[in-house]
Amino acid sequence: MSITFHCEHCGKKIEASDSTGGKWGKCPACHNKLYVPNLDSGEELKLAPIDESNDEKQKQLMTETYKLTQDILLERETPNGPAEDATLASQVNDKQLTKNIIAYLRQMADGELDQAEKIADLIIPCGDRAVKILDRIALSEIPEAGLADMPQQVLSGLIRNLRTRIS
Repeated sequence: MSITFHCEHCGKKIEASDSTGGKWGKCPACHNKLYVPNLDSGEELKLAPIDESNDEKQKQLMTETYKLTQDILLERETPNGPAEDATLASQVNDKQLTKNIIAYLRQMADGELDQAEKIADLIIPCGDRAVKILDRIALSEIPEAGLADMPQQVLSGLIRNLRTRIS
């Protein structure tokens, strides 16, 4: 049987053999000197008192963390706000939007991800209009000129990914 107790300095759970009971030793974690209680002599294992201010500090830190997280998430909004995005989206006609979508799909297929992301930023605010164009491209018997050489499965996957980003 072994003696189980916690270090009074670092709180680490320690298991010591019965023969060390009533002697002094070192904590294996923090190396501070500690007394190993002797269970045969009827010594009672004492627990450290609960520090209630610790719980309050932890609650306060969690509240601050939540508030900071919310602030950071709000900062991710576009600098000029979503209303300006909607205005810019309404200024793009369907022909230009179709060109942007085809360019995005082509660049994604060619691995030009940075340029594709810039175009995606122009497409996403157009929302439903962009989804309708994507559906038309996906269901079309004759592929768009810039996408004719792309395998149908690759094109379908890219369209599905862009639709997901828009919604």
